Amino acid sequence: MYHYAGIDVSLECSTICVVDGAGKILREAKVASEPAALIAWFRSLGVSLERIGLEAGPLSQWLYGALRDAGLAVELLETRHVRDAFKAMPVKSDRNDARGIAQLMRLGWFRPVHCKSIEAQETRAILTARKLLQSKLRDVENSVRGVLRGFGLKVGKTTERSFAGRIRELVAGHPGLELVAKALLEAHAVVLREFNGLDKHTQKLARSHPPARLLMTTPAVGPIVALTYAAAIDDPTRFRSSKATGAHFGLTPKKYQSGQTDYSGRISKIGDASVREALYQAAHVMLTKPLKGCSALKSWAMRIARRAGMSKAKVALARKLAVILHRMLTDAKPFNPMAKGAVI
Repeated sequence: MYHYAGIDVSLECSTICVVDGAGKILREAKVASEPAALIAWFRSLGVSLERIGLEAGPLSQWLYGALRDAGLAVELLETRHVRDAFKAMPVKSDRNDARGIAQLMRLGWFRPVHCKSIEAQETRAILTARKLLQSKLRDVENSVRGVLRGFGLKVGKTTERSFAGRIRELVAGHPGLELVAKALLEAHAVVLREFNGLDKHTQKLARSHPPARLLMTTPAVGPIVALTYAAAIDDPTRFRSSKATGAHFGLTPKKYQSGQTDYSGRISKIGDASVREALYQAAHVMLTKPLKGCSALKSWAMRIARRAGMSKAKVALARKLAVILHRMLTDAKPFNPMAKGAVI
């Protein structure tokens, strides 16, 4: 008889449930969320497991890789599918979640998630840290401007180099404001230094990263967009068609059809939000800046803009870019403005 297992992963302990082919619960336990402990527990069962499921999460990729390397038939489940499957559950607990995942494994009602490589995870971590520092820089600058505005002191337009000098000039003669400005400017200087260092490393990483370097041959696609997209795709062969990338990153409209009702809504916004943002930014640059080598794509998007508005045109162009960039990675060829996908 076949056996299936579900793991509800938590920071300290993971809850495990094992069921047979008829859905009967055979074993339940709480095990430390460590690969060695989980592998030892499964091997102590004395039965062969057809599938082991765990929901995608912060620890899941680490545990998934270790369990897979140990020869266990483990599957990483899409969080959205698991959440929707458990909506009818009257009581939510770690134990019930593990039972539900085990039943999903038994029924086969799940969609496996790609576990990214260590290189892709590290690239993503660098990009996330860079974006965090960038947002904190903006927060500090806006806070300083907000504090001074309450006293009628208007900072106005500044550059990275002139910002601190302008603030000191405005607060001169205001002891309380000088104290506040000194603390915030010192914090600003530290965050700015670290951000610039991480930004330089990101630029260097993009130049030494073959997939990112390939994607950067596309107009409007810079180092950040290229690294973000390459890290999210990781393995281009996991997509059967380049067209699937638009839906994968939530850039296709939602559709509802039932009986006589049939309509399409706004884009689904499922999947990786950072990739969606990066592609939208690239589309914005392509439509608003004079760039060479993208006249066909730009003309196509501008026709949509005249018919449906600039915002929808940027979304459509972002979806088109997702397809083109994936095809470039699959074929290992640079951007060709005369290729079929780039000429509309």
